[in-house]
Amino acid sequence: MADPALSHAPQPDGATGVLVLADGSVAWGRGFGAAGSAVGEVCFNTAMTGYQEVMTDPSYAAQIVTFTFPHIGNVGTNPEDMESHDTPGAVGCVVREDVTAPANFRAAGTFQQWMEKQGKIGIAGLDTRALTRRIRMSGAPNAVIAHDPKGEFDIPALIERAKTWPGLEGMDLARVVTRDGQEEWEGSVWHLGKGYGRSPHDKRPHVVAMDFGAKDNIFRNLVKAGAAVTVVPAETSLETILELKPDGVFLSNGPGDPAATGAYAVPVIQKLLEADMPIFGICLGHQMLALAAGARTTKMHQGHRGANHPVKRMEDGVVEITSMNHGFAVDNAPGALGDNVIETHVSLFDGSNCGIAVKGKKAFGVQYHPEASPGPQDSFYLFEKFVASLG
Repeated sequence: MADPALSHAPQPDGATGVLVLADGSVAWGRGFGAAGSAVGEVCFNTAMTGYQEVMTDPSYAAQIVTFTFPHIGNVGTNPEDMESHDTPGAVGCVVREDVTAPANFRAAGTFQQWMEKQGKIGIAGLDTRALTRRIRMSGAPNAVIAHDPKGEFDIPALIERAKTWPGLEGMDLARVVTRDGQEEWEGSVWHLGKGYGRSPHDKRPHVVAMDFGAKDNIFRNLVKAGAAVTVVPAETSLETILELKPDGVFLSNGPGDPAATGAYAVPVIQKLLEADMPIFGICLGHQMLALAAGARTTKMHQGHRGANHPVKRMEDGVVEITSMNHGFAVDNAPGALGDNVIETHVSLFDGSNCGIAVKGKKAFGVQYHPEASPGPQDSFYLFEKFVASLG
């Protein structure tokens, strides 16, 4: 049964934003940010903070984020809280209340102005509880988000666009969000009043990071843990990677279906495993490491997106408070992991896989985002563990 907040109700007076689901459901609100329309998968994020980081995380490409926390905007926006400056993140967002005015000393602008500049569409005034309940019960739907200051919408055309969009399953988005060329990473971690530091130029273990839609803060944490980092595009060949003489290879997060991106990435990862290269993967990188080792991945019903997800470490039972953003997962049903994969972490919400290690190799991955630091330091040991394995 359709929720009355997500119905076929006629357009109310003053509505300048609309969310149209593929099943024809329509939710009206007040548009902000960029004018226009965009198609994507609707998900929800339960974090109370970090909305600018969420909107600029390349892993949210082709997604419309519903923020369950009702008051968004009080931190404002600033250039330092961008997870990526050059690649698309979420196409839009849905919020309950009108965007709050900035009340933070770091604010350099409002969320509304920033959304418009970034070309992202927002809608306020929707029943985000009803929308979240819909996702939890029926799965993440395809939809179109639209904003027109004049309130002029062609609803049948928007419904048709949502219906015909193929969805994220089978979609390779790493090609869309990866960088164009090789980059020697120079940034380090952020400090209040000082901004981001610079990577030291002393002799350090060399990590080649494959960019499938990486968050910049991952590279900063690799530097903090003691590595020198070279970032390469998603489709970089094995030969090119080895020519860089890495001590280890990092597999980044990213959007889309790991099986689709894995069509070209997994053979490279398999060759790296055969060469006994130390490997660390996060999120999409974790999933493709699992595929390379003989496991399989699956589309999740609603995904995990938030900043306080408890994850149990199987080795010692320690629980880490983690940040997550994924709609696919490594399948940990009986027998699905295969003979070469050890499960190292599981979600305490639903028992889904959150970490693996490859037998006989210095290769491991986690589904969550240790660089996001919700613990705040619960998971930094993963970066230290990887860098320590480089010799």
